[in-house]
Amino acid sequence: MMINDAKEFIWTQPQLLLLPGLMIFFSVMAFNLLGDALRDRLDPAQERH
Repeated sequence: MMINDAKEFIWTQPQLLLLPGLMIFFSVMAFNLLGDALRDRLDPAQERH
């Protein structure tokens, strides 16, 4: 895994952790937003204003 490989260089080249960390962050955020959108659209018990 990219983060595991980059942990050896955390003190000398911390930018190596930036891209894999951002990809994990954006993936988690995308799944959360998708789940919220599906719940809002498909939950019949939820009130709509």
